[in-house]
Amino acid sequence: MHKVSVLLAVLLFFCFNSFGQTTTITGTLNDGSEKRPVYNSVVALLSPVDSFLYKFTRTDANGNFSIKNTAPGNYILMTAHALYADYTDSIHIKDTETNLGIITLINKSKLLQDVIVKSGSAIRIKGDTTIYTADSFKVSANANVEELLKKLPGIQVDKNGEIKAMGEKVTKVLVDGEEFFGDDPGMAVKNLRADAVKEVQVFDKKSDQAEFTGIDDGDTKKTINLKLKDNKKTGYFGKIDASGGPQKIIDDRYNTNLLFSSFKGKRKLSAFVLNGNTGQDRLSWQDSEKFGGENDNVSMSMDDDGEVSYQWTGGSNDDEPYVDTENGFIRNTNAGLQYSNKWNDKQTLNLTPKYNSQIYTNNNTRFTQTQFGDSVLNENSNTSINVNRSNFKFSASYDVKLDSSNTIKFTSKANFYNTISNEVENAFTSGSKGILKNSSDRITNTNSDKASYLGSILFKHRFKKARRTFSINSSWNTLNTEGTVLLKSNNITFKNGTSSSIQDLNQNRISDRTNQSFSTNIVYTEPLTKKHSLELSHQITSNKGSNDQLTYSYSNLTGKYDFVVDSLSNQFRQVITINRPSLKINYNSKKIKYSFGSGFGFTNFDLLDKSFNKDYKRNFTNFFPAASFTYTYKSNHSLRVNYNGNTSQPSLNDLQPLRNNANFFNQFIGNPDLKPSFTNSLRLSHNSYNFLKELNTYQSLNIRTVSNAISYSRISDLDSGKTTTKPINTNGNFSINFYGGTWFKIKKIDLQVGVNPNMSFNKMVNVINNINSFSKTLNSGLSLYLSKSADKKYDFSINNNFSNNRNTTTQNNQIKKFNTYNLELYATVYYKKTWSFSSDYNYFVRQKTPDFQTNLSNQLWNAKLQKTFKKDEFTAYIMIRDILNQNIGIDRRFSDISVSEVQNDRLKRYAMIGFTWNFKNKTAGASK
Repeated sequence: MHKVSVLLAVLLFFCFNSFGQTTTITGTLNDGSEKRPVYNSVVALLSPVDSFLYKFTRTDANGNFSIKNTAPGNYILMTAHALYADYTDSIHIKDTETNLGIITLINKSKLLQDVIVKSGSAIRIKGDTTIYTADSFKVSANANVEELLKKLPGIQVDKNGEIKAMGEKVTKVLVDGEEFFGDDPGMAVKNLRADAVKEVQVFDKKSDQAEFTGIDDGDTKKTINLKLKDNKKTGYFGKIDASGGPQKIIDDRYNTNLLFSSFKGKRKLSAFVLNGNTGQDRLSWQDSEKFGGENDNVSMSMDDDGEVSYQWTGGSNDDEPYVDTENGFIRNTNAGLQYSNKWNDKQTLNLTPKYNSQIYTNNNTRFTQTQFGDSVLNENSNTSINVNRSNFKFSASYDVKLDSSNTIKFTSKANFYNTISNEVENAFTSGSKGILKNSSDRITNTNSDKASYLGSILFKHRFKKARRTFSINSSWNTLNTEGTVLLKSNNITFKNGTSSSIQDLNQNRISDRTNQSFSTNIVYTEPLTKKHSLELSHQITSNKGSNDQLTYSYSNLTGKYDFVVDSLSNQFRQVITINRPSLKINYNSKKIKYSFGSGFGFTNFDLLDKSFNKDYKRNFTNFFPAASFTYTYKSNHSLRVNYNGNTSQPSLNDLQPLRNNANFFNQFIGNPDLKPSFTNSLRLSHNSYNFLKELNTYQSLNIRTVSNAISYSRISDLDSGKTTTKPINTNGNFSINFYGGTWFKIKKIDLQVGVNPNMSFNKMVNVINNINSFSKTLNSGLSLYLSKSADKKYDFSINNNFSNNRNTTTQNNQIKKFNTYNLELYATVYYKKTWSFSSDYNYFVRQKTPDFQTNLSNQLWNAKLQKTFKKDEFTAYIMIRDILNQNIGIDRRFSDISVSEVQNDRLKRYAMIGFTWNFKNKTAGASK
């Protein structure tokens, strides 16, 4: 009946208009952006009742149209053109001629720019995630993911294998969203083939808690997720690579690498054994951080590249030798296994055992000049170090989806670490006029065992009401250290260049140290409105530590180390308990997301010096404010602001009032009166991508202030050159860092271009001879990246890096500044698709300064010639490293009051012949 009514209405409409007056409709169609006429576009009139076509025409060359004999009444005007978005409007036609004027049309490419997903686009942005299409970036045959990452704009992989994305360090690499080789990004990218990867996704991974509740807690880690191609998820692949070459002066060079992976749906199994003496496979930097002294005794400094870093000063109670694998000579064995599986989308298991062994030797000479007002101390030293260490790690996680509302995740980690080292050092210190202050000859033998354990349980529950959740996360970890340090040293103090006192030390220090931490965090979230929600949480943390340091002197009577040195022995205990309730409000809409709130920390310090039966008890109240704001002002364009305030507790080594005399003339002593430090961190970041122009830009600004920062007080006797360092709290520490980038393609010549500016400013406050010392460091730089490639023909890239570095300190009025320039060239040329010649060249220049009157420069040139067989399955190659023999191990840096130059042993020119077998089954090698 309804259809009949509509039909009658249409008939009446046309009958009424057929016998009435008629008129003419005119107008012009124009392109909205280019202001030119739109030719040959359809212009139609539709009935307003059911959009039935009444009349239509097309525009002429000038964009004009005319529809004659039109009956007065109401119509829908519509335009249609292949290149322009449809235009519709309701119009009323009178009995006189009607001119609609100029109608502006929008080009479809412009209209869809915010929502289009361009097929085959090299880069796209989805929310906070930058996605690279792997096949858009050409790599060599059988390349691993690390080589692919080096091609991606905004991602850097340095000579040590450390990965940065958009200027931030990458701490996690996932494969299809799951952990791969635990928390070691380097092993994941070295073990996977680049041709197995469909997409490389870069994002800030939120904590498990934040991902579950949807409320940002500010705890993020820069993460890379490697999304595999569907046809690469089933099958096996691997590589066997062996190379070697005889040398005349140094030991023969060799490398043997075995990699194997087997994927079957959700099940992934990978294993590797890497063995060599070229320094290519090193202990991951995460292990170095975990066992490198717990960030004790840190001072800020800048290296040759203008990178600001932090070093230990004054000696450390950790007793762990520093192994710099870029210098010296190292024999390394690395082995590991990764197993992950998922059943019924309800149970996920990850297992990762790994083993590493290093035998390391190095010789270095060091010159350090330290400014104390108008006085100067010049220290020269020669050091020989031998280290033999091994490390076994095991990590496991088991994630269970109990039902639609409840999940539970178990995580456990264990790490066993042994180090045996021998260090021989000869050093002397003089004044500005060359008059001798002191000299020291010492031998240090270290034997230490460490064991760390971690376990955690995370339970999550979702209520029937959306966004109402409950979770509880409990974790426990411990680090146990047992070690001995045998110290033999001869220390001479001079007065006016003449020996005034001699101190011989023959001591054995035995340490037994334990750190334990237990934490429980309970979180409840409640929706307040459709877009607002509330988070309530309470965290309880308890840190317990004990440190027994007993030093024994050698007795000539007994021939044993059995005489306790009271001033160097101490038994110390600490218990730090923190209660932290917090409240946070969250807002979530399509374009705007924000959250804000604060935690309140009630901290109790209970420190006990058992040796002197002295208690140090204190209570602190701290605030932990946090806020975040994200504005997605259009698709693929977002602005993000994050603020966090947090408290850091001093380490056990910093608190224990024990003197470390490993270096007699540079001693360190703890401070039990230290307060926790509080850090304010503000981060602003912007990311955008224009698909049609293939233009990607990103900027990041980080501002950080620290109150009660754990800095250092140095007291130096300028007559003897003896310095004692003690941790203290200072205020006024500040840093600001900017990193930006623009990447685009010049399509006419198919050239990829990247421009990356960066800037950092750091201000650090220390105390020198009871006077505050302010050190300011400014580093600014610009890099230009160009890349061009043709599949199986050539691959070329160039990277120019320039930086300007300035440092000032209140210890003197001199501004220390210098420029650095680094040119990197990479090229591969293919011949008949099976031959290839690749080469990389690095030219580095550091400008001279008043402290160092010569420029520091070198050229590193490497080359490799290879031939592949049987569709790239087999490869034979010859390679030469450091062709120009200029791989010098010289490092210059300046810190708050010191400048130094260190020259190390360095592996120079060598050649190797090698053979590689890249194997894969037919499924894994199927065409894309």
